[in-house]
Amino acid sequence: MKEKNAKSKTAKVKSKSKNAASAENAALVKENAPDTALVVPANDLGDSPGVLDATDSSNAVGDAGPVDGDSAGMPVLPTAEQLGITITAGNAASAGNAAGNAPLSATVGDTINFPVTVSWSVNGSAILVVPTSSANAKGILQLGVSQESSRSVKDGKEMAQITFNYKLVMQDTGNLNIPAMRFEIPTPMGQSLDLRSESVPIRVDAPFNAMPFIAGGVVGVCVLLAALWRMRKRANARATAAAKNAFENALREKMVVLKQRVMVADSREWLLELEGICKEYAFEKFGAAEGTAAGMSADKMPAASAVNLDALVADGKLDGWKPLLEEFAHARYGGGKRDSFENKETWKLAMTLMGVKEDD
Repeated sequence: MKEKNAKSKTAKVKSKSKNAASAENAALVKENAPDTALVVPANDLGDSPGVLDATDSSNAVGDAGPVDGDSAGMPVLPTAEQLGITITAGNAASAGNAAGNAPLSATVGDTINFPVTVSWSVNGSAILVVPTSSANAKGILQLGVSQESSRSVKDGKEMAQITFNYKLVMQDTGNLNIPAMRFEIPTPMGQSLDLRSESVPIRVDAPFNAMPFIAGGVVGVCVLLAALWRMRKRANARATAAAKNAFENALREKMVVLKQRVMVADSREWLLELEGICKEYAFEKFGAAEGTAAGMSADKMPAASAVNLDALVADGKLDGWKPLLEEFAHARYGGGKRDSFENKETWKLAMTLMGVKEDD
């Protein structure tokens, strides 16, 4: 029995020694762990831990032995606000103007440069920012992206920033939205801090096409010219009709006066006067160039007297006028007195041939 108890005590001593060795190893592991994955000033985080440790207090070794790493919780990362990291989408004038978030504007087919800026103040610490999304959306196509870094001092603090310039082409019209951009900041602990910008509205209009306005202007000018031409043509027609009416009225008055003189006037003179009226009618109807007297030009004789009625009858332009011209020839060459009723019948024939109607 004494030998068995001695063995039991020896086992307990070995167990204690083993546990002590495990505790020492755990302490060394905690002491040699990396200090930080992303250093953050404690005063910027408030109650949050100032250092993102690779281990957690919940992983402390107790009397029961070391805790399995797979069952331990991952360390909680601080937020972007706690780290002083900000993200701005769009130009500063559009994103932070006093008028609010005024939408951008473009024309379909335009290529624009859309910047997204990540800024932070970590006392000179460097941060790796990795874009994890694209700007492709309905009506928007991303052609490429470039980045540039810069540093500045604001309120006594050194500010660093990375600007990602997205080259976008507008493919459709309407009220579109440039989607939110997502970024990751890797940490030595294997976790990544996620950042996300806000979507930005953009108004895309159709390109201005001047051809409809030019075509409309040309059509308008053509319509105006056509209207002016019609007005001028109507004015000329009215003037011609007025002149014709005036001539017909004057011709009617002369014929009426001639009728009143048929009983008292010399028959030869009366017929020659009727011939002169008929020549005026022919001149008005055919012009001075038609049937001028042989051997004379129109500028050397009165216009009406220059008309040759015989030539016009021979050309078939005065159909039915031959009996009337025979009366004129008899008065000019035969002489002799004629009865008034014969002259009156000649007057009626002339009225019919010239289309003149006596007023009722």
